[in-house]
Amino acid sequence: MYGFFWWDSFKKELDKGYLILFHLYLLILKDIILLLAKSIERRLKMRLQGKVAIVTASTRGIGFAIVKSFLNEGAKVYMAVRNIQRANDSIAQFPKEWQERVFPVFCDASKEESFSSSVKEVGKKEGHIDILVNNFGTSDPTKDRDLRNTDPKVFIDTISINLKSVFMTSQAALKYMDKNGGSIINISSIGGKVPDLSQVAYGTSKAAINYLTQLISVTEARNNIRCNAVLPGITATDAVKQNINEAFQGMFLKHVPLNRMALPEEIANAVLFFASDESKYITGQVLAVAGGFDIATPLYGDFIGKDRSK
Repeated sequence: MYGFFWWDSFKKELDKGYLILFHLYLLILKDIILLLAKSIERRLKMRLQGKVAIVTASTRGIGFAIVKSFLNEGAKVYMAVRNIQRANDSIAQFPKEWQERVFPVFCDASKEESFSSSVKEVGKKEGHIDILVNNFGTSDPTKDRDLRNTDPKVFIDTISINLKSVFMTSQAALKYMDKNGGSIINISSIGGKVPDLSQVAYGTSKAAINYLTQLISVTEARNNIRCNAVLPGITATDAVKQNINEAFQGMFLKHVPLNRMALPEEIANAVLFFASDESKYITGQVLAVAGGFDIATPLYGDFIGKDRSK
């Protein structure tokens, strides 16, 4: 009788243990299902899911920030670059899931035919292109100065290469955007809107890119191809931080109402907006991302924060 009672108690405790384990199993299963659901929801909400994008000059700075932003939103990204090894080194640092969706393609500004060939290579491989970001732009500040002190050849060559980098890539991309539409985003500069005291060629080329942006927008709108431009102000890329001293930075930033340099990621956010369907009814816009530099009075830097009542 005692043995039976002991066994019955043991069996009840065993059953209770199984119930506890089963309950724990259900809780774990619930957490797994919630994580999977969130992952699926995240993928469904990705703004560039399934899109094919090309970003030129994208191994560093603003271009690299754009690549990361696009990958984070689900796009397949082609980095159109001169240095394939540097691109591969950068890709190797990405999460594995990103690495499966990003590829380098050769594009060297010194070989202008590569502007078109890089786009065609991607188009033939993918069958379509959804997004083109023209990020390339160059100037030698030691030679690209003002009207009196800039060699005409430097002026013409700088304008030529900067305009070709937008015209030739955009022209090549149209064929691969005709079926499904697309978005072209040109990285211009606040210097193309606000005249500077130097870099006459660079500023002129960026002003021309602003015009070209709007021309493309109206001529290609009926093909559902949008074109917009982003105009960065002074941006805290490694190149900028290494090449301007604190005195110049302070002098410049006092004329920027937000009183700081932009982060590359902040420029990338504006590009992401134009690349996504959130801006699908927006075209031909030339958007300054410059902390208000282009709108303040020239006296702003001298008087802001000072008592002006006297």
